[in-house]
Amino acid sequence: MRRIALAGVLSTAVIIVTGAAVRLSKSGLGCPDWPQCTRSSLVAAHTRGDPMFHTWIEFGNRMVTVVVTVVAVAVLIAAWRFRPQGRRRADLVWLAVAQPAGVVAQIVVGGIVVLTNLNPAMVSLHFVVSIAVVAAAVALHVKCTEGTAPARPLIRADLRLLVYGVVAVAAVMLAAGTVVTGTGPLAGAGAVPRYHLPLTGVTQFHSDIGWLMGGLVLPLVAGLRLTRVPVRVMRLGWLLLGLLAVQGAVGYTQYFTGLPAGLVWVHVSGSLLIWIVALRLMFAVRDRGPLSQPPSHPAGKAGVSAARAEPEPAPAG
Repeated sequence: MRRIALAGVLSTAVIIVTGAAVRLSKSGLGCPDWPQCTRSSLVAAHTRGDPMFHTWIEFGNRMVTVVVTVVAVAVLIAAWRFRPQGRRRADLVWLAVAQPAGVVAQIVVGGIVVLTNLNPAMVSLHFVVSIAVVAAAVALHVKCTEGTAPARPLIRADLRLLVYGVVAVAAVMLAAGTVVTGTGPLAGAGAVPRYHLPLTGVTQFHSDIGWLMGGLVLPLVAGLRLTRVPVRVMRLGWLLLGLLAVQGAVGYTQYFTGLPAGLVWVHVSGSLLIWIVALRLMFAVRDRGPLSQPPSHPAGKAGVSAARAEPEPAPAG
């Protein structure tokens, strides 16, 4: 179950980075129709006014969706069949349902994106839905190996609040990043609608959110370091801090070098890693017990005690 859940996380992450490649290579209208690639062809075919490599990039991303769909269905089947302690876990099933449901939502939103010539608001929604599906996939991967006992905190209450704040700010930062891209020159194609906002202003706002996140992560890591926390929590804290530092360096470099598409793609991929690590850290700061626990029914305990207290009969003869 854990391996299949991990496949769900990876496949959802892959479709995000390939989708970013479509947008940043200006291939968003490489397949100008939906659900077909063109009006006359289901597969990649030459379109007037767009290089063929744009068509292949966009069509390749649509093919990745097929793989993601297969994995999402496999995740749902696995969660339905997974019965620790002899019963189905409804919480895991609902998290698994989110993955094929997210694929369906993305297909619909993606079609609207194409038919509206990459409307920036719809493109932003396309990305935000993907991020939400990643969150469900990460939650499933974590929860399928833990029990259902009430959550027991593993760190201090103030540090837990910092962790929740980091996750919330990360979500806002991801959404703001879509506005920056939808305002600048890499909005998916040359002549497509863009947000009517000053690029410098939205970039500064996005940067300010990044500094806010850094201002939360630094005291969080310091607090974790100064208190006795599980090793896994500490490692995730250091990893998050390191990724944030690299992300900031990449962000400023891409801005002052004229937004090269390759570097922007690295920046998008880094934001995805930060999101996943922040979510993992949020789940790591509490414990819900092991997946399988021994029977705890009072009658069961009494029966075991009685069985142990009763002497075994002597062998005949």
